[in-house]
Amino acid sequence: MASRFGFIIAVLMALLSASPAKAQTSGPVSGIWLTQAGDAKVRVSKCGGGICGVIVWLKDPIDSATGKPQVDDKNRDPSLAKRPMIGLPLFSGMWPSGPERWSGQIYNADDGNSYTSNISLAGPNSLKVEGCVGALCGGETWSRSGR
Repeated sequence: MASRFGFIIAVLMALLSASPAKAQTSGPVSGIWLTQAGDAKVRVSKCGGGICGVIVWLKDPIDSATGKPQVDDKNRDPSLAKRPMIGLPLFSGMWPSGPERWSGQIYNADDGNSYTSNISLAGPNSLKVEGCVGALCGGETWSRSGR
């Protein structure tokens, strides 16, 4: 019994002393992810010690009202409201906060606001994306896309 307890302590110490940044910024999160609604694809990649996400595809890239490419027209900053949706950064500098989990701010182009966010791998082909306002959180699951 004492040797089993010693083994458990040794394993816990090894886990606690491991470098979390290296373990949490591994390659599995990198790639192109399709939003739950299927209306956008986001390229997630390493940046600095965290991850970044940029829109790379839209189901409807052309605004039917203007006949021009979709822009970030919900943004409250007039200088940003004209930037194209394709290439729009949704998050940058999401920092490791646990095994295969990152935390930071995420931009919601649907309402022009940024929210506290957590992103985590839910499997090799599933990415849980959560945004919070205070204690209220909502989220969706993105699926890995071939391109």
